[in-house]
Amino acid sequence: MRVHSLPVEPQPAPCTTVAAAPVGADLRRHVLGYGGFRSGDGVALRHRVLPAVAAVLVIDVDSGDAFVTGPRTRAVLAAERWGHGVTAGLTPAGVATVLGMPMGELAGAIVPFEAPDLVERVAAAEAWADRFAVLDGWMRRTARDADHRADPGLVAAWRRLQRSGPPGVDEVAALLGVRRRRLEQAFQRYVGVAPGAVACVARFQRAVGMLAGHTALGRVAAECGYADQPHLTREVGAMSGCTPGELRRHLHAAQSFKTSPVMLS
Repeated sequence: MRVHSLPVEPQPAPCTTVAAAPVGADLRRHVLGYGGFRSGDGVALRHRVLPAVAAVLVIDVDSGDAFVTGPRTRAVLAAERWGHGVTAGLTPAGVATVLGMPMGELAGAIVPFEAPDLVERVAAAEAWADRFAVLDGWMRRTARDADHRADPGLVAAWRRLQRSGPPGVDEVAALLGVRRRRLEQAFQRYVGVAPGAVACVARFQRAVGMLAGHTALGRVAAECGYADQPHLTREVGAMSGCTPGELRRHLHAAQSFKTSPVMLS
């Protein structure tokens, strides 16, 4: 489970979230997953955007606003607001295709996304499944017509570093047949997060997924690959600005999961 962000302000009721995977193996190179969200009263809220190694397209159907949040290793309070709409998690290949730029140029940023036709079609669809189908079709057409492509080897390394118990950065560089320094330079430009940080953020996101439940903190630390519970506490605090217990309370207060979410508001 990946959690994109959490509302900053208290809500009268939890945010409702749904999730779906892209339909078709061809899209999975570009899209990690889709999410649908609605705040407790449907009103747009400010959010705390959590650390992530992917970019996320956010479309608020009520306001018609759309923007992309870039990869980051620290949480940030967004100036933008959203309350009802959809998200799409984009791989480095997806960013190159959809935005025509390396994902590294979005690192730590939140940028406007101009695609009024897409926003209108998503807003016109009432069912979540229909909205995700609109995203599927638009992503597929965009991928077919795009002139920009991400290096498949780099994308494979990016995915590999996110696995639980991944090989070290040196091993991944060796698998690609490049020196570590060259791999780090490529990640800086095309991912926006250093290779070692990719593994750390992926571990943080695994911990967030478990914190959304009721798993004991010691078990979260052990199963997510932290040395011990104090290590979990230090790293979660550095990345999110919260202790694991505080982050768990925010997750429980903010979200009402209809399905196991892939990418949330």
